[in-house]
Amino acid sequence: MPDADPTNQNEKARRMAMMKTGSNPIVSLKSSDFDTYIKSGQPVFVDFWAEWCPPCKAMEPVIERLANRYSGKIIFGKLNTDEESEIATRYDVMSIPTFMVFKNGKPLDTAIGAVGEVALDRLIQKSMGGSGAIHR
Repeated sequence: MPDADPTNQNEKARRMAMMKTGSNPIVSLKSSDFDTYIKSGQPVFVDFWAEWCPPCKAMEPVIERLANRYSGKIIFGKLNTDEESEIATRYDVMSIPTFMVFKNGKPLDTAIGAVGEVALDRLIQKSMGGSGAIHR
């Protein structure tokens, strides 16, 4: 089965991201593709947000800068918690914005609120260092 190979999963997720985003390095995550992305073998940074959330809007430029900086190394995705509430519930997202990094289908680390670029950069660096899952 070709999808069992992590290399194929990683390549599949990368191709999906490129097709969906064009020049935008941030993927709009839906329940139909969420698990495919987070199980790809490549780290996935997820921004849990909503349209009505001012702190979420304030973090958009920060997320865009980080997505451009780490393009090709980590997948960046945005998940609208109003539209995809079952996924937000699955990961106990109670406040937004919430930022979560996944690797091999498991959440590694979480940051809640408008924490700023330096804190999110540290979160990403930690995920790329191969540390184990952190219990929330």
